[in-house]
Amino acid sequence: MPSSSGERSPAIALGLVLVVIGALLFVGQLADIGIGDIGWPFIIVAVGAVLLFLGLFVNLEQGMVIGGTVVTTVGLVLAYQNATGLWATWAYAWALVGPAASGLGMAIWGIRSGDGGATRNGFWGFLGGLALFAVGFLFFEGVVGLSGERLPFADWVLPAAVIAIGVVLLARGLLSRGDTLA
Repeated sequence: MPSSSGERSPAIALGLVLVVIGALLFVGQLADIGIGDIGWPFIIVAVGAVLLFLGLFVNLEQGMVIGGTVVTTVGLVLAYQNATGLWATWAYAWALVGPAASGLGMAIWGIRSGDGGATRNGFWGFLGGLALFAVGFLFFEGVVGLSGERLPFADWVLPAAVIAIGVVLLARGLLSRGDTLA
């Protein structure tokens, strides 16, 4: 039993979203447009965008913002994989979904809420996820040739990328405020 309008707003917002989605599904049936015609991964992108919107503007909740960015990112990765047939890219694309998207969501929430710590931590999580993705891409596509044949990278590219990412992490660790070796 909700005691305040703040507790009812998530249910109202989610109910409104579901009514709109249902109406769009009916319109799609009338216009003979199926889910397969628009690309099923974009349904996932749309759900993620709705979660993100609700978290930012209706519920004002960090978890929904992070969840929205993660679900949207999953949909975008699936859209790429569905269009190309390169499903094996999950071997390194997970880094975009887990650390990168959740870090991006945290940074967006930090900006929205004015929480500098969340913005900073989210930014570093996002960059860390992108770095993991880059190293995975270089390894799986440049060394292993996961998607067919190896990409024509020079032999020094993967070690140089790993060293560069390590230098950035070391610099962050040495320059971060409040961290001490106790």
